[in-house]
Order: sequence, then structure tokens, then C-alpha cells
Amino acid sequence: MTIKPVFADATPLAHLPDDRAFLSDLIAGFAKPQKSLPAKYFYDAPGSDLFEAITRQPEYYPTRTELGILDAQGATIAATLPPGAALVEFGSGSTVKVRRLLRHLPGLGAYVPVDVSETFLRSEAAALQVDYPHLRVAPVAADFTRRFRLPADLGRARHAGFFPGSTIGNFEPAEAVRLLRLFGEILGDDATLIVGVDLVKDRAVLEAAYDDAAGVTAAFNLNLLARINRELSGTFDRDAFAHRAVFDASASRIEMHLVSRTDQTVTVAGRDFAFAAGETIHTENSYKYTVEGFRALAGEAGWSAVSVWTDAEALFSVHALRRG
Repeated sequence: MTIKPVFADATPLAHLPDDRAFLSDLIAGFAKPQKSLPAKYFYDAPGSDLFEAITRQPEYYPTRTELGILDAQGATIAATLPPGAALVEFGSGSTVKVRRLLRHLPGLGAYVPVDVSETFLRSEAAALQVDYPHLRVAPVAADFTRRFRLPADLGRARHAGFFPGSTIGNFEPAEAVRLLRLFGEILGDDATLIVGVDLVKDRAVLEAAYDDAAGVTAAFNLNLLARINRELSGTFDRDAFAHRAVFDASASRIEMHLVSRTDQTVTVAGRDFAFAAGETIHTENSYKYTVEGFRALAGEAGWSAVSVWTDAEALFSVHALRRG
């Protein structure tokens, strides 16, 4: 069966990140005293594959821990969703996690995966449709951080959201509030949202998770330079940069950086950018929350807490929220 994605509307707020947006974000980020790039640009096709490989590394506890919660509590979590709902997964990536819920949702009205990586999105949607032939699978190729339209033919089903994987931690707290508010606007009144949230824990556990011994996270970070070279005519030498991951306890976040090994000048789309030895490009934050801290943040965005589930070691949490 061939699945064709339902594309978001082509307004400025809904378009997929194209070369112009990528270049604009790069120029703006490299103009800052601390050079930076939005983490969403990690996820081209090679980047998506590398991230899936990260989730299989022994140091990377979030995925296996969240899967354990979904396996143990999937029926209870599914029961918080309205009957016959259309379930929208923001930044869907692999369908591994949503499958833990689908087995407990035989009456689900539709599943709407939303992802910026169109090739990966289509592949995952097609595989899911084979396994769930009676489920309406309606993939939407879009940047979930921007407003987009849901498929028009979802009927009158109430909407629910699924945002696993602690992706909410990649956003500055104020931006996380904005994003959760946007999800509420997309899903509509009385919506339910299931969110994965990583919890505060020991520094050594956190830093190992983002700097695995096999170097997969390093390759994921450095792939961003390969993407710049390929899409924006960049001249980055990947060997001239190193991966760094460090926990900033005062901000309660892991920071990922690309560190210049030497003084160098790099050209992107005909523009020169100078790097001093030791200078970094800040590529990602991953904020860690307490249960109470995340509930307070969600409340600022108009969501109220319904339930929360954690693992026995309190490494990770899955929250059910309701709008209003």
C-alpha cells in the first residue's frame, strides 16, 4: 500500500524548513556571541537514522525507560484519551512508541503522524498501515513548531496529542510554553495531550547519555555540518570539529556543542564565518524537569495535569494533560 503524506498548508507558518529558512537561521545563529543552530536541523534523513541508533545505545536511558512505562502503563494511558479520537503525534519519527498505545486503542478514529523528515515519515506510515489496515493513517509533512493544518477529513472526532521522547526538553522553557500552547490551538478545546518528560538526575548519568562510548551521538551532532555542506554549499571539515555534551546544573539542562579544534574560516552560501580554536556552535539543549516543575510549565500554556507515570528509578515521566 502506498501512503501519500497530507501536506500542511503553504502559509509562511506552515512550510517545511527549506534552504532559505535554513540559511536564514544559520546566519542569525552565527551572528550571536555564542554561535548556535536550531536543533530541528538535526533531522534530515541521515540525522533521523542516527537518532534512532542513539536510542539503542546502552547509555541512552530515555527511550528504553519511556518504552518501559508505555509497556507497563499503556492501557491506563490509553484510557485517558477520548473514545474514537484522532491521535496526532508531533515529531513522530519512528512508530515504536505509538504502537505501545495503539494496541490499547482498537476504536481510534485516526492516527496523524507529523514530522519534518518526509522520507522517513512516509516509510514509517506505510509500515504502520500494513500492521493496522483498518486504521486511518494520515501523515502530515510539516514542522510541528509552526502552525499547520490537520487533514480536513478527520470528521467530528475529538483530537488528542502524543509528544513522547522528552523532545519538549529541547526548547527553552518560554518556548516550551509557546509550543504547548500551539499544540492546544491545533488540537482544539478539551483535547488530551500525552507528553514524555525527562527528569532531573545524577550528572554522570545525564552526560553519558549524550556522549555515548560508541560515538553515535557525536556522529549525530557532526552530521549537522554535513547537512550544511550539502544543502548550503558549506565548506565545513567535520574532522576540524569535536562533539561536546555537558550538564549545566544551574539551568537544569544538557548542552550539546560542536567545538572548533583550531582557528579556521568556513564558507556557507558564499559567506565567510571565522571560528577561533575552542569556539563552539551550540546545537541543542535538553532541559530536565521535576514532575511539579513540568506541571507548572504546562499550566502556563493552558494545560491541566490529569495523571503522571514514572519508572521505579524516577528517571523519566509520562504526563497526561487536558486543555482547559
